Amino acid sequence: MTPYEELTSPQEMRADCEAAGRRLRLESHLARAAAAAARPAPSIHFADFPRELPKREIRISDAATRIANALHLHLD
Repeated sequence: MTPYEELTSPQEMRADCEAAGRRLRLESHLARAAAAAARPAPSIHFADFPRELPKREIRISDAATRIANALHLHLD
């Protein structure tokens, strides 16, 4: 196809896009996105989430300590 050739008709291009969408199963992705967009936004009020979650403890393994010491990062 040279740069000066005519493109196919809009109907053919639309049919190609629809066929590609069916093969990629885009309908289910679009349906999920539409459903998510229609749901109300989650609350940002603290009263709606009254619990406090403890922070996870970070453990540094012996191997990570050896590597850090070899790189002079000193994880004390």
